[in-house]
Amino acid sequence: MRVFLTGATGFIGSRILPNLLAEGHQVLGNARSEEGARRLQEAGALVHRGDLDDPATLAKGAEGVDAVIHTAFNHDFARYAENCDKDRRVIEAIADVLAGSDRPFLITSAIGMGSPGPGQFAREDVFDREHPLPRIKSELAGLAAGERGVSVGVVRLPQVHDPVKQGLISPLIDLAREKGVSAYMDEGSNRWCAAAVEDVGRLYVLALDRHEPGIRWHAVAEEAIPMRAIAEAIGAGLNVPVRSVTKNEAETHFGWLSGFASLDMPASSALTRERLGWRPTGPTLSENLARMDYAASAG
Repeated sequence: MRVFLTGATGFIGSRILPNLLAEGHQVLGNARSEEGARRLQEAGALVHRGDLDDPATLAKGAEGVDAVIHTAFNHDFARYAENCDKDRRVIEAIADVLAGSDRPFLITSAIGMGSPGPGQFAREDVFDREHPLPRIKSELAGLAAGERGVSVGVVRLPQVHDPVKQGLISPLIDLAREKGVSAYMDEGSNRWCAAAVEDVGRLYVLALDRHEPGIRWHAVAEEAIPMRAIAEAIGAGLNVPVRSVTKNEAETHFGWLSGFASLDMPASSALTRERLGWRPTGPTLSENLARMDYAASAG
């Protein structure tokens, strides 16, 4: 297939790209800069120029292709709500191009959207339309596109990591370095899920190859990592003390991260593994945090 890949030079998209090419797909990758375009060409992809701030430019890339994988997202979490609204507009614009066809459109969302309730593991067959996280806008936009006949599938992401980046954990590392302490809330028993970026890259291609309208996939290798364990790994890497902060102290300590630090986000990928035959083989989060060059990450 000829596949339009947004975010093709990004953290996850750059891992999807070689997997698509290895499976014989032709890739039209989106780039915002000359450097990004050069990297795509060297990797063997065709280049499309578009920007999240101009949804029409990304919609143009969806013309004349057989499928779209949308991973581009502005990961400035301090402006998370604004960036989620931007993602909604991009999904709507691409959906306008794909409407009336059966071309697969894989969008990206967050794992919490599959939570059936407090303390329960998120599942692929659940969609909480009232979820408070702003990323709900992405899935709602995908749902609306599906109701217009667009063949939408969703890949929900946990904390995706390698030894350099780890999703929301990266700003926690920066905060621990700044404060001189790695913190967790209360007992630190709330849980986050995770997956190595290499495994996530493979999952997107499997999801494309076995696409069906309305399907949801969970890119989860580790289902429930206690926040205290994450804080302890960060503390060991930075050689700073680890301590608990109370709910009353959280906003002062965590700042904009306080809304995330207390979230309990365990998730299952049982259905994804069963249906796709996906078997994560990459390093665990703790292994990648142990391999991280904390001195270099401060630069």
